[in-house]
Amino acid sequence: MFNRLDRNTPDRMDLPFVGLTTFARQPSCPDWNVLDGADVAILGIPIDTASSYRVGTRFGPRAIREASMFHGFGPEGVFDFEDEVTYLTADEVKIVDAGDSDVIYADTKRSLANAEQAVRALLDAKVMPYIFGGDHAITMATVAAYSNQKSFHIIHLDAHFDFIDERSGITWGHGSPMRRSSEMAHVKGITTLAPHNMGAVSRKDWEAARSYGTHVSSLRKVRAEGAEASLRHIDSGERVYVSIDIDAFDPSIAPGTATISHGGLTYYEARDILKEIARRFDVVGVDLVEVSPPYDPSGITSLLAARISLDFIGAIFHERTQRRV
Repeated sequence: MFNRLDRNTPDRMDLPFVGLTTFARQPSCPDWNVLDGADVAILGIPIDTASSYRVGTRFGPRAIREASMFHGFGPEGVFDFEDEVTYLTADEVKIVDAGDSDVIYADTKRSLANAEQAVRALLDAKVMPYIFGGDHAITMATVAAYSNQKSFHIIHLDAHFDFIDERSGITWGHGSPMRRSSEMAHVKGITTLAPHNMGAVSRKDWEAARSYGTHVSSLRKVRAEGAEASLRHIDSGERVYVSIDIDAFDPSIAPGTATISHGGLTYYEARDILKEIARRFDVVGVDLVEVSPPYDPSGITSLLAARISLDFIGAIFHERTQRRV
């Protein structure tokens, strides 16, 4: 009765709700020993047992991947009419989805150890890790994985400072990743962009961050000065690791997170910051954390995480191509 198309026909529509879910429909590559040829590997670290209040970020990587199916693209890439640039072309970047690190429920430390091992495997394969959390505690593990690499600066987009030393003996909670990272010899410095509101940091942790040398540009300062001025203190060409907490965004566009803080970044503000980072620095790794799907039935938080990630990956590898020309 009906004419059936062959699976390999060029007329196949391949709609976003059809097929297996990978990040932006890119190839699945769960064997980390055969990542040859990839430029960037997507890795999920679905841990939320280090959260102090609202959990659910263990479902973040899966939700971001599903949302990203809407933005799936082919080898021709994605055209941005404002820049008049086509990003994410096959000749600029090859993305693979490397699956998730192993999580041991009720054992945060072992789960973080597995996360560190997973990131080390990607680095050994000479690909750039792009990581989806999970809560922000994962950054302690992902940054630690670079201990045998050249040193770098951390650029941290967040509503909070995340410089807590310990609470009731817990030193690896989701409020401590920048404090723990500051103790690592291969971390040259930390820049925190867009913290805002009361509760962004306690006085004690603020003083500890200043003593370490953390460079801070509050949300209002970023808005007043712009992305370029907020990053001027870091030398051009510097190796940087970027950690993006989704709560840096205003909850009107990112309600699905554990620690909402009103007045956050808009999509275009964050996009401009990330494009400036891609233009000026050598990005060696990225994590995007704290997407909590149970608190966002609409799914707009996951859609934002997927879109901003594709924007950032596209900008990073386009700029690398331009620097080689």
